[in-house]
This record gives sequence, C-alpha cells and structure tokens, in this order.
Amino acid sequence: MIRLALITLRYRTAAFLAVFVAVLLGSALLSAAGGLLETGLRLNAPPQRLAAAPILVTGDPAYHPPNGSGSAAFPERHPVDAGLATKLAGTPGVAQAIPDRSFPAAVSPGTTPLIGHGWASAPLTPYQLKAGHAPQTGQVVLDQRLAGSAKPGDQVTVALRGDPKTLTLAGIAAAQHEVDVPSVFLADIDAERISPAPDAIGVFPAAGTSVRELAKRLGLPEGVRAYTGDDRGAAEYSGIATSLPLIIMSGVFGGMVAVVMALVVSATIGLSVRQRRRELALLRASGATPGQVGKMVIAETMLVGVIGLVLGLLCGRIAGTWIFGMLADGGIVPSQLRFDQGPLPFAGAAILTFVVLRVTVGFAAGRAARIRPIQALAEAAVPNVELGRIRLIVGAVFAAATVSIAVSTLFMSPANAAAIGGPAGLTGSIAVAILAPLVIQRALVPRLTALIEKRGTSGVLAVINLRVRAVQFAAILIPITIATTIALGNIYAQTTQQKAAVEAYTDNLAADVVITSTSGGIPATLTESARSLPGVTAVSELVRSKGWIEEPYDTSHTSDAWPLLGLNGPVYKGKVTKGSLDDLTDNSVALPPGTAKKLKVDVGSEIGLRLGDDALVKLKVVALAEGPSGYESILLPAKLLAAHTTTGLPGQLLLKTDDKKAALTSDLSRWPGATAGDRDLLGAGYDAGLGVDAWIAYLLAGIAVAYTAIASINTIAVAVLDRRREFGLQRLTGSTRRQVRRMLTLESLVIAALGLVVGMIAAAFTVLPIAVATRGWPIPSGPVWILFAWVAVVLLLVLPTTAMTGRIAMRPKPMDALSSPVG
Repeated sequence: MIRLALITLRYRTAAFLAVFVAVLLGSALLSAAGGLLETGLRLNAPPQRLAAAPILVTGDPAYHPPNGSGSAAFPERHPVDAGLATKLAGTPGVAQAIPDRSFPAAVSPGTTPLIGHGWASAPLTPYQLKAGHAPQTGQVVLDQRLAGSAKPGDQVTVALRGDPKTLTLAGIAAAQHEVDVPSVFLADIDAERISPAPDAIGVFPAAGTSVRELAKRLGLPEGVRAYTGDDRGAAEYSGIATSLPLIIMSGVFGGMVAVVMALVVSATIGLSVRQRRRELALLRASGATPGQVGKMVIAETMLVGVIGLVLGLLCGRIAGTWIFGMLADGGIVPSQLRFDQGPLPFAGAAILTFVVLRVTVGFAAGRAARIRPIQALAEAAVPNVELGRIRLIVGAVFAAATVSIAVSTLFMSPANAAAIGGPAGLTGSIAVAILAPLVIQRALVPRLTALIEKRGTSGVLAVINLRVRAVQFAAILIPITIATTIALGNIYAQTTQQKAAVEAYTDNLAADVVITSTSGGIPATLTESARSLPGVTAVSELVRSKGWIEEPYDTSHTSDAWPLLGLNGPVYKGKVTKGSLDDLTDNSVALPPGTAKKLKVDVGSEIGLRLGDDALVKLKVVALAEGPSGYESILLPAKLLAAHTTTGLPGQLLLKTDDKKAALTSDLSRWPGATAGDRDLLGAGYDAGLGVDAWIAYLLAGIAVAYTAIASINTIAVAVLDRRREFGLQRLTGSTRRQVRRMLTLESLVIAALGLVVGMIAAAFTVLPIAVATRGWPIPSGPVWILFAWVAVVLLLVLPTTAMTGRIAMRPKPMDALSSPVG
C-alpha cells in the first residue's frame, strides 16, 4: 500500500499540493506564534545607553495587585529614592554606584523628542568627549549626531521639559557603541534640579566580585529591583515589564492558526478522498481490506504533510522575525526587545501540526475505509449530500454556542465586551464549516435557482451541480466563510470599540482648541501664556495616566487600571452628582458615583490611590462625577497627576474660546514643537492609546486572511481540475467551451456570494453585540469601503482561479478527458 500511495501522488498532484501548502503555512505560522510566546516569557532586551553597568537598579516596572492576582506594566517610569545610590556605593563588593536622571529634551532646530541626563551618568553607556569639556551650570554636552555644525562655545537652544533654554555648548560626545536615541547631557546640579529622583542606578562590582551574587545581596527596599544580563533592558526601556500582552497575543494567534489550519486541511483532504470514491471502491472490490485502504490514504497524505511540515518549520524563523518586526514597527512591543525563538517553539509547532494533520486525515481515511464498494461507486456517480447525525449535532452545538456568546456580550461592560464577544465569530465559522453542505442546500431557494436558470443551459447545469456536488462545493465555501468572518469581524469590532471609546472620552471634555507639544509636554510658561491668548475664555491642563484604588481596595480593577484624568479648569462636562470640581485642588479626587457607592466612600472620605509611578497617595474625595457608562475616569488635579508621570508635564492644553480662529492662529513659535488645532487633536491623542489592541487584531486578521486565501485558491483548483471527465462528457453531448466556462462562473459566483453572506452573518454575531455593549445600539462603526474591498478581494480570488483552472481542465480533447486517470 505504501508503494501504491507513492504512485497515487503522481496523479493527484493538485489535491496533495493543497494539503502541502496548508500544512507548510500552518507550521510556519505556529512556530512564529511559539517564538512570540517565548519572547514574551523571556523578555530579553539588551540595554544600550546603560549597557556599561553590569547591574541596573530601578523601580519594579510591573504593578502587582494586593490580592496577588496577575500583574500589569506601570504606565509611568518608577523612580527610586535619591539616597539609594549613596547606600549602594557603601555595600561591600560595590566599586561604584552611578544614578541616572532622565527628563524630556529637544534640540532646536527640530522637535524630535529626546532624553536629557546628568553628565555623571555618561559612563553608564559609556559616552566619551570628542571635543570640549564636561558641562558646568548653564552648559550642555550633545551627542555628536545632534551637534551638527555647532562647536564648543556656541549657544544652542534646548527645550528642557518643553521650556526652551539657551545654553552654552560645552562639548560634543560620542557613544562607544550603537545607541538608537542620542542623549543630551547637563551639569549634574542642573539635571538634579529638573529631576530630583533618579530613574535608575548603575552598579559596578569591585574586581573579583560576582555580578549575580552581588545583585542578590544589595539589600534593596520594597518595590525596587536589580537587573543583570539582558534583563537590564527592563530598567532602560519602558513597556518591558510583563509578558502578559505577548502571551495573550501569541495564544490568540496560535489558536486561530491551528483552528483555521484544521478546518482547511480537513476540507481539502475530505474533498480529495471524496473525489477518489471510484478508485477506492475498485480497490475494495479487488480485495483490499478497509485497513489497507485507510493506511494508503493516511500514508500518502502524511507523506506530503510531513514534507510541508519540515519546510514550514524552516520558514518559521522567517515568519516569526517578519511578524515581530511589524509588531515592533507598530509600537506594540518595544523595538529593543529581542525576538527569541529557540527549539521549543519549533517542537511545539511540529507536534501540534502533526496532531492536527493526523487527526483530520484519520477521520477522512476512516470514512473512506468503512464505505462499501457498491456504495462508493454509487456516491462517485451521485455524491451523497446528507450529513450524519453526529455531524449535525456537533454543528448545532457550535451554532448554539455562537448565539449564547453573542447574547451574553450584549450585557457586558465595554471593557469585557471584546474578550467575551470575540470568539463568537470563530465558533460561528466552525459551525458553518461542519454544516457547509447543508448550508449550500438550504441556500438554493426557488427564487435564487430561478434567477440562475434564466442564464440558459449553463444556469440549469450550475443549479444541478450545486445541489448534487454540495459536499465538494462546501470545501470551497469553508475558507471563504472563515476569511470573511475573521477579516470583517476583527476589523469592524476594533473600529467600533475605538469609535465608542474616543467618543466617550472626547464628549466629556469641553475644548474648542487643543494645544499639543512634541518636545515632552506642556510647560508652565505655555499654560500661562495661553490664558492671555485672544479669544480664550478658559484654560485647563490635561494629564492622562492610569492607577489603582488600594484603600479601600477596588476589586473591579485589579491588574487593569483605572483611567486617570488630571484637570485644572472648567472643561469636564460629566454630571457632578455631589460636591464640586472647583474643590479639585491639592490632594483631592473625584470618583464615579457607582464606584464610590461600591467602596462605601462619599464626599469627605479619604482613599489611597496607587499612581502610575507606584506612588501611593492619600486623597480626599471632593466630588462624585459621572462619566459615560463603562468609560468612567477618576479625576485628579493636573499638578498632582503630572508630578507622577514620566515627563512630569501635562500632555495637552484645552482652551475654551469665544473666537476660535484667533486662538488657532496664535503664535506659539517660542515653544519648540507646540501646535494649536481643533478638538480633533483630543481624539487623535486618545486614539493612539487604543491603537495597540487594534493593530493586533488587524495583524491577526491579515495573517488569517492570507492563509485562507491561499487555501481557497488551492481548493478551487483541486475541485475544478477533478471535473475533467464531466467537462469532456458535456462537450461530447453538445456543450461548447464557452457554455462550460459560463456554468463554472455561475457556480463560483453563487459559492463566493454565499461564503460572503454567511461569513458576514457569522461576523455579525461578534460585531453587533460589541456595538450594543460599547455604543448602546447595534450599528457598527468603520469605513464602508473595507466591506466593498473585501467583496472585491473574494471575487478576484474565486473568479480568475476558476477561469484559469477551468481552461486547464478543458485543454485535453473530450475523449482524452474521459480516459484520464484522474477527474
């Protein structure tokens, strides 16, 4: 049977090529997903600017809830106590402890955001002077990439925390190895005045002292950690704190690829086996046992599949590096994070792919082996389109699960709607894949068939084929449905959530003009100047961050943080049910009424709020302010919240005006990078925060769509090329090539349209409930052109592939086609 299996491969190239491509892509993408998982678990990020220090001490970049459940990255840099460097320097085995202070900076001309430091931290890279001397008060040393034509002694303009200063260029320095972001160095006394608390401390062990041993006995206070090796990247780069985002993404990505691969491979193998009913029946009639037939089907498919698996694993590194590169370019993961893909991702991908392949081919081979020879010959002539009871029950279970998930999503909060409602599209796709022949039969209602039959003989034959060959056409329907569901479901679910969140945020803030800055934030001098701009009636700084209520402990936000808004002007439009936002000064806070009731606090009560830099502040509740349901925020004084952010500055300035045009045309050239625009800037800034989740969804949709698109082409080619005898017989009975091609076109149009409609219905079980949960009505948001573009993509996949393979199938003479060993 093994020899016979090898001979069969020669005459069934198209069918086995489809299996080969599906397995190759699946194994490559699964190994890529495994690489993302390993990267998330290791979080290796070799340092650059702090690379010279063997040990880096910094605040723990991850928040750990008091209940011990999970962790989340702090949204701000976590500084350490200024006296800790002195204490560490006195530790036995420590040769030197150098504090590193960081603050926003920008060198004019130009508004590229940079980071400033004290000159004492230059050895942490190390930086060495190429010209000039170390900076004194009022002086600056620039990275040689920033100096341009300037030379020591020249006057340069540097924005420090957004405020422009004219400084004397004391020297020009160069890093001794590659550093992505050039640095600006001030005198240590100036740097300490701007940033009193260091962000990190570089520790150099004494000669003969073990780095790892020293790191363990530094005696660090609570909330402070020591990093060595590639782990030091967590002390230098923001966003490298917890592996949860990459783990979740790799799990979702890998799971989606595995399910899609199983469905596509199953449909392809099933189609191949069904097309060989006559051949398998003759084998049985000539004395082959059911076990031998099953072994032959398994052997030939597994041989092709294993070759595809091996080549897919070889491509896995390329796929993983490419996907990780896109994630880094999109800002989803820090660009400095190293992509790790050791042997385990490849082993896991190989095992999972092999299991999926073996299980799917096992089902198909079992069906082929059990069928009786006479029954097989009959089904080869007139295929059986009835589904078994077990298959109907399984399909009904997935359909019921889809409805149940969709209904549950309707009652979820906006934060949970996506997580709960997302799987509905996938379970709906699985239900359609299981019940695909039944879906095709039920779709051929009299009105549709009458419309097709009006096209003449080709239309009549197309309707007959769609009814009789429903099982074969189901193999084409499945990838189109899956791709449509994943593409439209992911994209419109994200655009709907994004629109709802942006509307909830911007509608709650009154602003006619918004001032932003690319040089690190809004300095106090700009805020004061804005109050005197023509047409301005009110000004408020806007600070955004995240935090957690710990006293009393808020169990509704454990690892997921509360949105924090810092304001100092009359711009909040939400209803204040108690107290007054005029009292939002000093150490005070305004809570959503529902949260206050749940925590049993009221106006006048005190709460403990863990801010984004790990500071626990005691705040007095001065007001209860409502927000859009599911999008409530905690309000704080802008000055208080800004002091606990990485930049230490407000991110935007909100202006209420009676002359918008005058405010928009005001001269802000004194502050590098400052620009004034309408309130669309408010939504644009918030939209950037939501872009990470959206980008992940788009990436997954794009990869899944590419996978199923290739599978669609393969399946169509297999199905059409297998009909050579049918086309030859039609031509012998009087049909022309044109009539046969028209018949194929009508069949393809019906299947493509049905796949699009069913896919949209499955996607609707995800998108519409999410729209209700986030926006309050079942109308999704998003560009309509995406829908039309996707319809065009499907038609451009199906119709040309059908036309080309149909032309190839009709290339032989009719009599030669009837005597063909395949089809």
